[in-house]
Amino acid sequence: MATLNDMAVGATINIFTAFAFFLAFAILRIQPVNDRIYFPKWYLKGLRNSPLRAGGAFITKFVNLDFKSYIKILNWMPVALQMPEPELIDHAGLDSAVYLRIYLIGLKIFIPIAFLAFAVMVPVNWTNGTLERSKNLTYSNVDKLSISNIPIESRRFWTHLVMAYVFTFWTCYVLKREYENVATMRLHFLQSERRRPDQFTVLVKNVPPDPDESVSELVEHFFLVNHPEHYLTYQAVYNATKLSSLVNEKKIKQNWLDFYQLRYSRNQSTRPFVKTGFLGLWGNRVDAIDFYTSEIERISEEISMERDKLTTNPKSIMPAAFVSFKTRWGAAVCAQTQQSRNPTIWLTEWAPEPRDIYWDNLEIPYVSLSIRRLIIAVAFFFLTFFFMIPIAFVQSLANIEGIEKAFPFLEPIIELKFFKSIIQGFLPGIALKIFLIFLPSILMLMSKFEGFNSTSALERRSATRYYIFQFINVFLGSIITGTAFQQLDNFIHQSANDIPKIIGVSIPMKATFFITYIMVDGWAGIAGEILRLKPLIIYHLKNSLLVKTEKDREEAMDPGTLGFNTGEPQIQLYILLGLVYAVAAPILLPFIIVFFGLAYVVYRHQIINVYNQEYESAAAFWPDVHKRIITALVVSQLLLMGLLSTKGAAQSTPLLITLPVLTISFHLFCKGRYEPAFVQYPLQEAMMKDTLERASEPNLNLRGFLQNAYIHPVFIGEDEDGSDISMEELKQEQQVLVPTKRLSRRNTPLPSKHSGSVSP
Repeated sequence: MATLNDMAVGATINIFTAFAFFLAFAILRIQPVNDRIYFPKWYLKGLRNSPLRAGGAFITKFVNLDFKSYIKILNWMPVALQMPEPELIDHAGLDSAVYLRIYLIGLKIFIPIAFLAFAVMVPVNWTNGTLERSKNLTYSNVDKLSISNIPIESRRFWTHLVMAYVFTFWTCYVLKREYENVATMRLHFLQSERRRPDQFTVLVKNVPPDPDESVSELVEHFFLVNHPEHYLTYQAVYNATKLSSLVNEKKIKQNWLDFYQLRYSRNQSTRPFVKTGFLGLWGNRVDAIDFYTSEIERISEEISMERDKLTTNPKSIMPAAFVSFKTRWGAAVCAQTQQSRNPTIWLTEWAPEPRDIYWDNLEIPYVSLSIRRLIIAVAFFFLTFFFMIPIAFVQSLANIEGIEKAFPFLEPIIELKFFKSIIQGFLPGIALKIFLIFLPSILMLMSKFEGFNSTSALERRSATRYYIFQFINVFLGSIITGTAFQQLDNFIHQSANDIPKIIGVSIPMKATFFITYIMVDGWAGIAGEILRLKPLIIYHLKNSLLVKTEKDREEAMDPGTLGFNTGEPQIQLYILLGLVYAVAAPILLPFIIVFFGLAYVVYRHQIINVYNQEYESAAAFWPDVHKRIITALVVSQLLLMGLLSTKGAAQSTPLLITLPVLTISFHLFCKGRYEPAFVQYPLQEAMMKDTLERASEPNLNLRGFLQNAYIHPVFIGEDEDGSDISMEELKQEQQVLVPTKRLSRRNTPLPSKHSGSVSP
């Protein structure tokens, strides 16, 4: 059980670590040699020039000798807060701006709650002696501030009941305001945004097989018949797995060729050599430049042959296509309606924007998606279950006193005061953080295997699983295993009837463990985020070894992205902890508030200067955010209900049952009122946008704008003379006139590039 001294040691370590990270960042960011690391977004936008090009002494190009700038090293914080939200949306996109609002929600919810909790509940909890009179429980002075210090059947529980209602109503009020604001921001963003291909395009999947027509012919004829006034064009989806691997292999070989050419240009006295065996460890020793040149030529020939094979073989086309329409209104009608009497074929959905598409998953047959998702569901269950083992190990570190009571022979080894404070105040949090390092990558691989079509959908799915994992293992697992270790002696010697009461008293006392976790993950972790140590090292290694042109230098920059699949579940875990412990142990709230305030400033700076978001979903993730906060609120109410039942406050149970009912009803209201704005596009908004566009650009060539928007990236490349490869050939192949053999298609009401039919 961590004491106040242990928590002070842990806080000191984490505050010192965070301060060291911030100080290192403040110094490194003003050095000219690091300018591309800490301001890459401005370079990608073409709005910033490298200070290395400036005149002056050689040393000033790499080291900042202006000592006045070192005095103002913390001015990045107020600067990060100065950009207005509309300007931030224009600069970084709506996804980034709305993501920051999640941190603001944490501040809006917990600052008033913390004020009420410390003004009302902390005095009520502190002015009791229940824990001091108990001889069976392991506790610390911190636990005297929690509900555990209230005696059984005390009238003081009415204070906690009233505060639970107040906290619930305030949280719901904040959520409603935010949901309404974000929905309005999304609709305004979609209405005011410039023209994008996804506004006119739907993704059609599960095109039924036809013995007489190819997929391309079938798609075009179907939409000419069923959307005659609005259909414009389509783009087929090719099974380009092999071609993608060849293109990636060519890029790798090209990088090695560039490396050896640069190495030879610096020292032309000796030609570089390489071994042709596995990883260059063995095999024939050959000239590196000649070897990689010949390899690139060989792969280029294979790429050309594979492209020709894809464009000429109808079997290479998947039963899916991107179908574009003349208006946003036509696309909205198609994306939001059922196309066939059989609801399992001709499935339509809004097409992701081109840079958001995860092309590899478009090649997955529709029938295999259900099987894949069943496999991943089973795998995720076992992953979650077996992770309980390291969680139990972490909790064993966090509850030394409980183990000492059950195993007294270990006491001389772990009782040294200073090391004990470090172990209990710092080690549990850092150990849990280490165990969770590889989890996001595993969950993202699972999401890719499931077959989602876009990067944004992959990240949302991964974020959902990450949150479930943290809820079960980090939250419930820490409470259950921690309570068992903490009260191990009581579990062994008490009767079975008393165990629920011991758990009820011990759950609030787990706040000390979560405080250490918040300090490690939330304080030091956020400070480490802004330092960007890994991208800093990688950039300088590439810059010194591989970079020879400005294009190479831009590719060496790694601006990164928000990382929604890891950042959002982390926020939700802290919101869950805050809502659960707001009534049970308010001492946790100040640590959470510090996290939200610090993270808001840091991520605002990163969004403005660093992150380059790969896609723009117009805040499509917000319903998931709202749902998870509602889930956290209901969980906090159910746990409080169970906690009070162990305290003999049975008369309060009927009133507590009302809270989850009201909360779920509130969620259903928000779902019906605001969620449609995130899953559908109002036809009224689409018509307004189309009307304005026709008035402002009457001669717009929409077909030219859309015809190459959804071409697979592997069909876009550069050959030796820099010209586009296969683009024109691909389009010409799709536009070959092929007479239809089906009688049902001969009455196509509009001209078809396949059948050449005309309106009757």
